[in-house]
Amino acid sequence: MSSTKKEPLAIPPELDAEMTPAVRAFVNSLMDRIERLEARVGRNPRNSSLPPSTQHPHAKPAPKKTKSKKKRGGQPGHKKHERQLIPIEECADVQSLKPTACRRCGEKLSGSDAEPLRHQVWELPEIKPLVTEYQRHRLACSSCGETTCAELPLGVPQGQSGPRLMAFAGLLMAYYRQSKRRTAEFLSTLLGQPCCAALTVKMQTVVTDSVRGAYDELAAELPSQEQVNADETATKEANKKVWLWTFVAPRFSLFAVRDSREATAVDELLTDRFRGVVMCDRAKMYWRVGRLQWCWAHLLRDFQALIDRGDGQAKRLGYELRRQARRLFEHWGNYRDGTISRFAFVRRMTPVRREVERLLLRGVNSGNKSLVGMCEELHGHRAWLWMFVRCEGVEPTNNAGERALRHAVIWRKLSFGTQSSGGSRFAETMLTVIETCRQQGRPVFEYLTAAIHSHLARQPTPSLLAGV
Repeated sequence: MSSTKKEPLAIPPELDAEMTPAVRAFVNSLMDRIERLEARVGRNPRNSSLPPSTQHPHAKPAPKKTKSKKKRGGQPGHKKHERQLIPIEECADVQSLKPTACRRCGEKLSGSDAEPLRHQVWELPEIKPLVTEYQRHRLACSSCGETTCAELPLGVPQGQSGPRLMAFAGLLMAYYRQSKRRTAEFLSTLLGQPCCAALTVKMQTVVTDSVRGAYDELAAELPSQEQVNADETATKEANKKVWLWTFVAPRFSLFAVRDSREATAVDELLTDRFRGVVMCDRAKMYWRVGRLQWCWAHLLRDFQALIDRGDGQAKRLGYELRRQARRLFEHWGNYRDGTISRFAFVRRMTPVRREVERLLLRGVNSGNKSLVGMCEELHGHRAWLWMFVRCEGVEPTNNAGERALRHAVIWRKLSFGTQSSGGSRFAETMLTVIETCRQQGRPVFEYLTAAIHSHLARQPTPSLLAGV
């Protein structure tokens, strides 16, 4: 492997002798700024924390795999995939079709086929709202003359939107990322339900109140979890910058919108009762937890950043660290798919750990300022690199946290954040319900409808911890 060492910027001796101390300090500050900017020029999603969406698809490197000469689509002889026929008794209508004459000689035909060819056509039913009218009679007392009006039955909403309609509207805005105006238009034009943007806001408020009890229950349960993936992303609330946090436990997820990225959010949500392991990137607000697993997917990008620099010393160290990271993922993959046992996995990781720590120590003592800072941090907290080896159930990456956050990031890009604190509560609550239902394999529409029914009937919110 050959590499060229990039010469650092330096003031020529003949110019340095003619400079005053003030000019020399100014030139040195400019050269430091140039070096920092040059380090940022080659940043991309493969060697930094930039999201993949920031890079145009055409700007990505061409895949190494050779292009197939086959045409697109199914190939001759491939296994046919078709929808299975449903039982006849489940069909809304069955039409029996019989030929009336022979297709060859024209002779009249009669009888029935014992096994006719079955052809089923799926169609949407006519969409028509179900409107229930409640006639509240006001009757006068024959004794005192006071009039009394009948109350609505418990569970009937005061407004004109029923539980299923509110649940559907909530999912359109949260799960399917539609704006309030588009949600109102969809309900009006396709479902025949008169709606406007203001009504969607009212429904949003009811949906938030209906599931907030389940949200609070998950928040109280979070500190007792043994493993939690954590991540955060910036968003907006009206005109101010806020942060959307996510904490992913094995059986549920919790989202929270907070005003800052400071560690106070970690203290508030995990609390001092937390004794588990947090899988995260190297952001310092998580350090106070004390038991961390740093994400090796992030580290792999950091090693790639060393390779992409012009500094030959950094490039060599980056190549060697990347090689060990790939060995780590190979052993982890074998353990995860059951190819090797836990004992064999721990044994195979021993030389990888030893070599990584040796390379980091080499970077610490290199005297290269582009290496020393990162290597000192990794070597000084090297226990946080190997928690997944020590503790069964802990993973070497924060993929679960990033996957949970991806839907929220796409929603933020489409909606540009929220416009009020009420919108932020709706966002964090619905994201929590949606991701938790996905983790548990629970139909989110059915749960949301049941939660709104319970809220209107003044009953407890259905738990999202049942069976967890």
